[in-house]
Amino acid sequence: MSAPFQEKEALADIFGYIKDVDEQKFCVILENLRKEKVQDIIGYLLDNWNQSQLESCILQKGENITLADKEQKLSVVRNDIKQITEVLKKLKDHEFNKLDFSSKKNEESTLSLINSIKDNSRIIEFLQFLVHITSIDETLIQCGSNSIHILVYMKVDLRNKNFEKIKIQNTSLLGANLVRCNFSESQFKNVNISGINLNGALLLNCKWSDLRISELQKFHGHSNAFNSVCFSPDGNTLASGSADKSIGLWDVKTGQQKAKLKIHRGSAWSVCFSPNGNTLASGSDDKSIRLWDVQTGQQKAKLYGHSNDINSVCFSPDGNTLVSGSSDKSIRLWDVKIGQQKAKLDGHSNAVNSVCFSHDGNTLASGSTDKSIRLWDVKTGQQKAKLDGHSGYVFSVCFSPDGNTLASGSDDKSIRLWDVKTGQQKAKLDGHTSTVYSVCFSPDGNTLASGSDDKSIRLWDVKTGQQKAKLDGHTSTVYSVCFSPDGNTLASGSDDKSIRLWDVKTGQQKAKLDGHTSTVYSVCFSPDGNTLASGSDDKSIRLWDVKTGQQKAKLDGHTSTVYSVCFSPDGNTLASGSDDKSIRLWDVKTGQQKAKLDGHTSTVYSVCFSPDGNTLASGSDDKSIRLWDVKTGQQKAKLDGHTSTVYSVCFSPDGNTLASGSDDKSIRFWDVQNEKEILPADKNYKDIQTQFTFLKHTFASIQQFYNFTNISNTNILSIRCFNSKRRIYKSLRY
Repeated sequence: MSAPFQEKEALADIFGYIKDVDEQKFCVILENLRKEKVQDIIGYLLDNWNQSQLESCILQKGENITLADKEQKLSVVRNDIKQITEVLKKLKDHEFNKLDFSSKKNEESTLSLINSIKDNSRIIEFLQFLVHITSIDETLIQCGSNSIHILVYMKVDLRNKNFEKIKIQNTSLLGANLVRCNFSESQFKNVNISGINLNGALLLNCKWSDLRISELQKFHGHSNAFNSVCFSPDGNTLASGSADKSIGLWDVKTGQQKAKLKIHRGSAWSVCFSPNGNTLASGSDDKSIRLWDVQTGQQKAKLYGHSNDINSVCFSPDGNTLVSGSSDKSIRLWDVKIGQQKAKLDGHSNAVNSVCFSHDGNTLASGSTDKSIRLWDVKTGQQKAKLDGHSGYVFSVCFSPDGNTLASGSDDKSIRLWDVKTGQQKAKLDGHTSTVYSVCFSPDGNTLASGSDDKSIRLWDVKTGQQKAKLDGHTSTVYSVCFSPDGNTLASGSDDKSIRLWDVKTGQQKAKLDGHTSTVYSVCFSPDGNTLASGSDDKSIRLWDVKTGQQKAKLDGHTSTVYSVCFSPDGNTLASGSDDKSIRLWDVKTGQQKAKLDGHTSTVYSVCFSPDGNTLASGSDDKSIRLWDVKTGQQKAKLDGHTSTVYSVCFSPDGNTLASGSDDKSIRFWDVQNEKEILPADKNYKDIQTQFTFLKHTFASIQQFYNFTNISNTNILSIRCFNSKRRIYKSLRY
């Protein structure tokens, strides 16, 4: 096959035509193209009237023309416009506008071009011009896509650039540093975004699809197939079970092996961390289950009872019970503390390949070679349901985070989604060309990952059932897939003896400010509306300029997820509540921590300032509400009454009443001065009600609710307070 450039003029020669063109002309041309809403750039530039208009605009920027004589200036401008037009015509018909120049096949030609243009700043500016015109002329999209790839490869500084509405396809932006760029309304399709840095970038109404993401790490150490992989709860350690009879513990960041546990006399088919991360369970074809101390690597216990291979092990959410599924057709429940068998669940007529607890620990799912899925009541040991539908062995089952959906992977090459309550099949996901060995939900429940004998990993949209991405790299069967706790990384274990980590960046977004490295749980506007504060699972708080979308500051201090942020009425102080059980007060101007308020014994989900700014209220997973003196940082009061997590707290406009919403399905009112609950029998109760509105999915008038102890069995996640005089809403949402 002939080289790409043999049929057409050499690409380096084409770019050479504009090596002396003043780069300011590109800006003027772009400005006019956008102003005139042009779609055919070449046709526009060939028109005599348009040429004269451009000439006039460029001549008005006289400071950019070095020649003194006006006629000479005009001659230069005309020649430059002609050169730009000719280059665009040549590029449009060139392979540069048809092929992916980031591919291996075209690597030699790309490097040759880079070598010839790397020292010419005007050609580099022209490449950026080509990127921008993808937002105008769809016939030059591949040309612009190859241009941005070359710019990234050359490490040209693209930070803070405005790439609004550009359209990029079929290329690689591997390792691109695009900090604080504006990509609003951009369209990316089939683009490799591995290692891309979008911190502080503006991504409003983007349409990005079929994005490609490369592996982050590849681990070597086992001498035979990887059968199972599992992240530790903190995401720092990965455990692997192998056919070489050993278990490996790996450092996720470095890829180095931390320990190798070799006690089993057969293949280690399954590994699972306890919820606190201190214990690892492993199941083997030597018919034993072993419990390991993760820190020391020592065996803590050996559990015997099964009469055949142990195919799957899983801890209950509280860590007290371990379940195992075996080729002996049985499921067994074990008491982790004493190492004794608690129960044996019979029902399957063939090997049990996968077991999984629901998130509340009350239901157990099992998948079997008998082609069925069964749901079990953990307390009674009784079978609750039998889900039939697969036409092949069921190798893997996994509950969604909310416990309402069960996913299953089978030898029939399909994945199925089931309604746990009804036992009915909700969806069938087809795409794999061979057995599906493993399925795993992302922490948010929106994405499902699957690993298959076809060597691929696939990501699925749980709501639509559509395939979002296909991750290739393994050279043999993928036996295990697992999301990291933050959902950003996927680990896979394969018969090719490798573990691979994949960066999972999913989906479309309407508005996004990149900077946080994990889930954003809370946002709050400053009183003047100019600043937005955000709290995140990455333990940080960030302050954003609302007008520009740029990050103004990053506040570090919390040691765990920040669930709630709230500005003081004067806008000078920011309060934050966290999973680290603390509340922190921050100076908005300096970004420094002013105070740390300790007292809650569990996650702080909500914080809210009183209207005068002197008192802060907080709601927690410890079921309590606490009132704090903002000046001294001391706890003023502890309000008890809720029987479950308090998700939201909000002051009335006069500051005398506090409302709280809880997972116990009730809303309660509190007298702030007297530090006691206001009951429905109190004479002022109805007057107090009218100051508040409640948010479920949409706003609802307070008059619709008369029984605040049980509002349609709805968990109260947000309360809003309305001040009719100042027409200000105060809101805290979780």
